Amino acid sequence: MPATHTHTPAHPTPTTAGTQPRNRARTKAKARARAASAAMSAALITLASATTASAAPTASMSATTVSPGGRVGLNLQGCGTRTGRVTSTAFGELQLTPGNLESTTLIGTAQVYRDARSGAHAVVFECGGAGGERVTLTLQVTSGAARGGTGGSISGVSPTEIAIGGSLAAGALGAGIWLLRRRATTH
Repeated sequence: MPATHTHTPAHPTPTTAGTQPRNRARTKAKARARAASAAMSAALITLASATTASAAPTASMSATTVSPGGRVGLNLQGCGTRTGRVTSTAFGELQLTPGNLESTTLIGTAQVYRDARSGAHAVVFECGGAGGERVTLTLQVTSGAARGGTGGSISGVSPTEIAIGGSLAAGALGAGIWLLRRRATTH
């Protein structure tokens, strides 16, 4: 039978006496903590990716009723892709892009055809382009011309109020010119 030899220092130094078992225990405890942390991280990542993968995409529009020639803001969330596509008989096909470099929301703006027929039009959002996950919304096109210009922002202003505002602006302009000329002649 061969003899086994273990090396033990004959005279342990004060700094190493009794510290080896303690260091091994600490090392093992640290390794167990790292392994548990890695396992928890992996579980959280798996859970997060499973939640993201199973969540259906959602879509929204800035308006659900619009006149021919009007604009509609389009948003698509939850795709997990950096591109998307929207199609409708009201405005054709449009590519959606992220709002910024870190955004997961895909956005775009569509202009409804000026000769679009009145009524309901399906708006089909697709994640990643043709063949991706789909969300369908309805856009109602109303008859009549599209409102342009001020968009109704001056609907409650009377001619008297316009005249008063104009005279105040002219008075302020005249006072400013008078002050500038007066300073120029005194120096």
